[in-house]
Amino acid sequence: MKKTIVIGISSGIAAYKIIGLLRRLQGKFDISVIMTDHARSMISPMEFKKIPGVSVFCELFPKDFDYKKILKKKRVNHIALADQADLVVIAPATANIIAKIAHGLADDLLTTTILATKAPLLICPSMNTHMWENPIVQQNLNTLESSGMHILHPDSGELACGYTGVGRLADCNKIIREIHQIIAIKKSLSGKKIMITAGGTYESIDPVRVITNRGSGKMGIALATECVKRCAEVMLIRSKNSNVVQHQAKEILFETVEDLSEIIRMKITNYDVIFHTAAVSDFKPLKKFSSKIDSKKMLTLDFIPTDKIISKIKIWNPKVLLVGFKAVFHKTDSEMINIGKDLLHETKSDYIVVNDIGQDGIGFGADNNEIILISCKDSIVKIDKTSKQNVAVRILEAMFHI
Repeated sequence: MKKTIVIGISSGIAAYKIIGLLRRLQGKFDISVIMTDHARSMISPMEFKKIPGVSVFCELFPKDFDYKKILKKKRVNHIALADQADLVVIAPATANIIAKIAHGLADDLLTTTILATKAPLLICPSMNTHMWENPIVQQNLNTLESSGMHILHPDSGELACGYTGVGRLADCNKIIREIHQIIAIKKSLSGKKIMITAGGTYESIDPVRVITNRGSGKMGIALATECVKRCAEVMLIRSKNSNVVQHQAKEILFETVEDLSEIIRMKITNYDVIFHTAAVSDFKPLKKFSSKIDSKKMLTLDFIPTDKIISKIKIWNPKVLLVGFKAVFHKTDSEMINIGKDLLHETKSDYIVVNDIGQDGIGFGADNNEIILISCKDSIVKIDKTSKQNVAVRILEAMFHI
């Protein structure tokens, strides 16, 4: 059975290029096109209607709209389009449509369809170089990517406005390649139940002060986002003080090591895989003060070790595929591999991900990471410095061969 692609066309001058894209996709997919009002001002819907097998939709409320017919037939166009889609592609995606999607606006047929669909979304931006570089546009794109949407960055070259730089709609070959790749991976983790822990624990010293670490939760959230894209059932167990980022996974919040340990113990038997990325405090105060400590007085605190949660996971569920994470400081690759192998044996993990937080620009709080993935079968994969989202993709590819 053919897959169904919905292609949303917004008002970039590159809209004319979609005619050629559709001709190349024609016959390989069932295709519906949704045009915004502004897109219709740039190119006639008839240009797309001429292509055999392509259906074109433009209006949220057609001229013959009658709510009585809707109630009788139980069919609304934007819901029908959303449900039929195996993939929604926005090409070209203007700064305006990107902003609307990022903020959940739904004021036309395209944006209502986007909000209603459960299908993956591929965003293909096209705009002036200065617009592309605008921090607000980049922030909106980060929001979309964090929500699990695929972003195909524009090419560099001569633009319709006369500028030369980044902003050209990605070449049709790239768009087609991305479409096939997303369709292929869409259900690659379907049926798997995956638990992911993320962020740093924190232990109270008094009602105001805590001991914690620099764990932001970004790596765990990136993994959750990529697993959801691949149709896994994901539970994200996230620290209350971790970065609040949009994602589509179910979540439970924790504070202390004890909280996290109890949540995992209670839930782990229901899951096939756990990515234990959480930065778990190694120590907690021996005594917790019931009132705020006087800041004018000298204070000595005693600390005791916390439980090693990773060492208990295989006891709670021997069948779970356990992926542990280990942060080290200023270690060579060979030292990192040895540390990872030792932890593999100690915890009976299936994989250990080791990263050196002593390097600039990676690890705790950063948007990038560089890791070594070590398996219990002695395979070793190094992933050089890249975004945590890309690291998450590479980890899943290495583990599940997708």
